[in-house]
Amino acid sequence: MTTYEIAPERAALHGSFSREVPPVLTIDPGDTVRYQTLDAAWNVAPRRSRVPAEQPRKFAPRDLERDSGHALCGPVAIRGAVPGMTLAVRIDAVRPAAWGWTSAGGWESRVNARLGVVQIAERMHLWELDADTQIARNQDGFTVPLRPFMGVMGMPPDEPGWHSTTPPRIWGGNIDCRELVAGSTLYLPIPVAGALFSVGDGHAAQGDGEVSCTAIECPMIRVELTFDLLPDLRLTTPRAHTPAGWLTLGFHEDLHEASMIALNAMLDLMGEQYGLSRQDALTLASVAVDLRVTQLVNGGVLGAHALLPHGRLTPP
Repeated sequence: MTTYEIAPERAALHGSFSREVPPVLTIDPGDTVRYQTLDAAWNVAPRRSRVPAEQPRKFAPRDLERDSGHALCGPVAIRGAVPGMTLAVRIDAVRPAAWGWTSAGGWESRVNARLGVVQIAERMHLWELDADTQIARNQDGFTVPLRPFMGVMGMPPDEPGWHSTTPPRIWGGNIDCRELVAGSTLYLPIPVAGALFSVGDGHAAQGDGEVSCTAIECPMIRVELTFDLLPDLRLTTPRAHTPAGWLTLGFHEDLHEASMIALNAMLDLMGEQYGLSRQDALTLASVAVDLRVTQLVNGGVLGAHALLPHGRLTPP
């Protein structure tokens, strides 16, 4: 197996999902790619001011049409990948750089409108990140533990044109699930030949929901992913095996429907794992599965995930 490296250079960066973006790299199943990534906002220097209008230096040059979304690295093509297969993405390492930022309010969104902060000036928090002690500290002295993961991991729709990086889709994208830390494997249905996988939107820490629309947004100095193909696993929504447990994801404009998609997929998973009927799986899910809000803020497409923690359900 081979390990490749991708740096955030012009040839490897894009801000839209599209099957028309040529792969920056073609690998074999079982190969590993080691990435460095920008933060989601294309910053190449840390923010020094809490005033949102005082922007740090951005990556250049950029195509304002095709690079309008998150700064993504890739795409990577996997030999032999065809639509209908499942792409397994093993997350081997995620290490943040030394700085990050979070903001809230000051712009139109459903959450901001409901909480009354649209007309209030956007508030910026600046964070110092210590990957060795796993602590983030903001400018006011508040600290939170680091739990780094990548917000965007996914593939483009099998449709022409350029597609926003903001909403999550069944092929991945802006999932923003805080459980997808190092040690996890994410399973995604493949929509296009070669898979054309991209990654970006590093988060040093985030709560379930990502309620302000930002986590601790940060560049990553090392993201190590190993790719494999599962030809016989047919999925209709992503699932993952994480240090916390098995989880299934659902995306929809309605949070209840997103929850039902995630729960339905969990019943399928429990049937596969334990040989359960649908009724038995649902009965056991009611006492063993946690149904959580993944995110509330991604382009009108909300996310939920069903989590079956390791060790909570013991078979006979």
